[in-house]
Amino acid sequence: MTRHLQIFYVTVILLLLAAPIVVVAGVSLNGQQSLRFPPQDLSLKWYAELFRNSDWLVPLRNSLIIAAVSSLLAVAIALPLALHVWSRNNRLARALYVLGVAPFMLPPVISALGFLVFWVSIGMYGQMTATIISHGVFLVTLPVVTISLGLAGVDTSLVEAARTMGARRGQVLRTVILPLLTPYMISGYAFAFVLSLNEYIIAYMVAGFTVETLPIKIFNSLRYGYTPIMGVVSVIFVGLAALAFGLIGRYGNLPRLLGAERVGND
Repeated sequence: MTRHLQIFYVTVILLLLAAPIVVVAGVSLNGQQSLRFPPQDLSLKWYAELFRNSDWLVPLRNSLIIAAVSSLLAVAIALPLALHVWSRNNRLARALYVLGVAPFMLPPVISALGFLVFWVSIGMYGQMTATIISHGVFLVTLPVVTISLGLAGVDTSLVEAARTMGARRGQVLRTVILPLLTPYMISGYAFAFVLSLNEYIIAYMVAGFTVETLPIKIFNSLRYGYTPIMGVVSVIFVGLAALAFGLIGRYGNLPRLLGAERVGND
């Protein structure tokens, strides 16, 4: 009886989570410019319209560029920080770790206001570079956490053996540590990419209408009515997120990244 209740409970939760996605996907298939579900006059024309309409293609390109580069920047900042914390483990290292996770401890609007004041003061407000750096700094927490989890699972005897054989610190890092950290670096990049792609507040505060991303474009378009292209964009976002997390589940250690597996040396 208990097992049947568990199955029922899980099924209900999955249906509740999937329902909005199903509705949005259905709306994107409407043949007419209407908000109807179930969809009428099934058509894929709005998917084609997204890639024909420059009003949507430019925000799509901006979002992909910002997400790709800012996620790379976040990993580039997180890797040396996590390595220093792991190798030193002193007060300064712990302070650096707190600094690395601090962006997610603050409300996004507070971070956005800070970025706004900074970029205005140096005259870079409204530039894509400002949005990329802001996202990179704000999302650095994700790769810091994933890389730190990877480092916590590194067998220190491998490092000691490499040093005993005469390997220098750089060689140990390149040949022993980095190969073990690669799945965690990729996972951190994927997490940051997905969040950057969907982030609205910082992108809006830092660049406004100058660098329009897809979330900003959606909110701006809602002022003038609804178009099924918004549903198409939502489906693409969900698909990219599913692809990213699917790759993490396939090639990374998803249970450890989600905190469901004990971290420690074997």
